[in-house]
Amino acid sequence: MFGVQELHTYYGDSHILHGVSLALPQGRAVGLLGRNGMGKTTLIRTLMGYVPARRGQVFADGRDVSGAAPERMARLGIGYVPEGRGVFPNLSVKENLLMSARAGLDGRRNWSYERVLETFPRLKERLSNGGHQLSGGEQQMVAIGRALMTNPRLLILDEATEGLAPL
Repeated sequence: MFGVQELHTYYGDSHILHGVSLALPQGRAVGLLGRNGMGKTTLIRTLMGYVPARRGQVFADGRDVSGAAPERMARLGIGYVPEGRGVFPNLSVKENLLMSARAGLDGRRNWSYERVLETFPRLKERLSNGGHQLSGGEQQMVAIGRALMTNPRLLILDEATEGLAPL
């Protein structure tokens, strides 16, 4: 489904990713673990098109999509929850969720607004609150819910549990 092969990514002269290869098979959960500064976020940002790779390829459905813009990666069915959440502070919880709502590539809407609220019941109580009025955990729930509302084929979470309390 998705993967990277022999990725080399730099920030300036600093060589961050040294020939990373990874396959993300359909229907599987994959965790990328490591200490701070090991390149996990850089790998995700390279896969998503936010940081260019100097060498190597990014693949989607067997096609080379290296260097594709982030919006193209989203159109290919990748939902992304960035480190830091990216919740819009001046939009309500409801607006943050609904702004990303769309059918999946197969035309289905497996993740509806109602299903996201069932998954994160705390958000039901906060629908009219602005993003800036939420706790870190609530912001993380909004960010995950917003990504799910795109009905992605692949969901990538950077620092997935940051700020979350157990459900």
